[in-house]
Amino acid sequence: MNQSDFRRFALNDKILEVIRLLSFKQPTQIQAKVIPKALKGESVIGKSHTGSGKTHAFLLPIFNRLDEEKKEVQFVITAPTRELASQIYDEVRKIIQLAGKQGIWTSKLLIGGTDKQKMVEKLKQPPHIIVGTPGRILDLVKENALSIYSATSFVIDEADLMADLGFIEDIDQLLIRCKEDIQLLVFSATIPVRLEHFLQKYLEHPAFIEIEGHLSPETMEHLLIAKKHRDESDIIGQIAQIIQPYLAIIFTNGKKQADDLSMALGTKGISTGLIHGGLSPRERKRALKDIQQLRYQYIVATDLASRGIDIKGVSHVINAQMPKEEEFYIHRVGRTARAGMEGTAISLYTDEDIPLIRKLEEKGINFAYVDVKHGEIVEAKAWNARNLRKSNTSDLEKEAWKRVKKAKKVKPGYKKKMKKQQQAIKRQLAKKLKRRT
Repeated sequence: MNQSDFRRFALNDKILEVIRLLSFKQPTQIQAKVIPKALKGESVIGKSHTGSGKTHAFLLPIFNRLDEEKKEVQFVITAPTRELASQIYDEVRKIIQLAGKQGIWTSKLLIGGTDKQKMVEKLKQPPHIIVGTPGRILDLVKENALSIYSATSFVIDEADLMADLGFIEDIDQLLIRCKEDIQLLVFSATIPVRLEHFLQKYLEHPAFIEIEGHLSPETMEHLLIAKKHRDESDIIGQIAQIIQPYLAIIFTNGKKQADDLSMALGTKGISTGLIHGGLSPRERKRALKDIQQLRYQYIVATDLASRGIDIKGVSHVINAQMPKEEEFYIHRVGRTARAGMEGTAISLYTDEDIPLIRKLEEKGINFAYVDVKHGEIVEAKAWNARNLRKSNTSDLEKEAWKRVKKAKKVKPGYKKKMKKQQQAIKRQLAKKLKRRT
């Protein structure tokens, strides 16, 4: 395999071998821009969407800089959810295994829902890398079971979701306990105002890297179905009889909606997995295990799954309710059509969703308007079909219609006569316009 693209980063031979074993052909856009700066110890703010390859954008330089002789915490990696932290930790362990450094390079996963006392015991030998949720890491630091002052790099993954879930204060408390010159590697799909204030507090001159990319891969199709006072479960039940997903995520806008929809689909014989923040840690862990083992073909979820959990093999995304913001639509549909695979996003919409649809269309997303009838997905009129027809009507036609005399009494064939009159006026107007020019 040609490794020239990764060799230009001056990574050591051990990491280049790991890259070969990971079968990475070439760096993604975010990796190409972040890795060189991270290797130099620069702080970075990386703005990119889900699936851009950002996890290895920070893991590869971290491992390249690891000093196995120092038995202390060197890197802290934080994530907003237990599931996401666990997934990053799995990648950390995979790199250690591929490098043949088991027992030499050390790491620990620190998340809630696990035995804290056992964790305290294991931390008596400080690991090189800590991966976890901010709250659990802070608990252990406050109890003096762990010191992170020796860390040289601190990663904040899904920073905007951290802000949404109220974890920025925990991050703040952790950074207070770090060296002032610690390298910060921050990754976020968006940079909301409240996050900007936080970043300005700790970062003076960070490298800001934004990967625009395509809002939608060419391998993804976006279908819109007008709800028209129908029940969501009825429409999705009909869709389920037509499509054959490898794995489909059905998004709702809240926990109650997710519970209700999952139950309603169950009565139609559609067994679904269920993922949302209202589940207990044990329930979420069990649900994710069932999903990974492909026990379900359909998963009903809230936006937690669009960003906080990495579910592989998603062929279809169904929005039972459209989200309120553009970014959330992008995050949701970003669960499918990954790594060059095909994907389909099907969204049920109402009149209230039209402003969002308009914005997404302006950003370049091409929606196809469809409906489900008689066991088939058929073409349907767009929400703005009438406006589109009007916009295609020439100014001359409009003016001609204005000049057509309206009949006082409606007689048979009056429409045909009016059309004939309009065409004649239109020709006259066209001639006048031609003479003027």
